Amino acid sequence: MLHCPVCGGKATGKVGVDQYYCWDCCVEYRLNKEGVSIYEVAEDGSLVSFDPQNEYLL
Repeated sequence: MLHCPVCGGKATGKVGVDQYYCWDCCVEYRLNKEGVSIYEVAEDGSLVSFDPQNEYLL
C-alpha cells in the first residue's frame, strides 16, 4: 500500500499507470524515474501542479 507523499494518508487508489489519487487530501500523484510529481485536481477535472502554499487545498 502506498502512502500519500503530501499527507501520509493511506486512502490512496490507483487511477492509471503509475498514477494515484489520495482521498484524504485530494491530490493526484505520479511515480516516475525522477521521483514523484504531485498535482491538484481543478474544478474542471484538469491537473494543476501542486502548490504547497495553497491554503485552500488542505
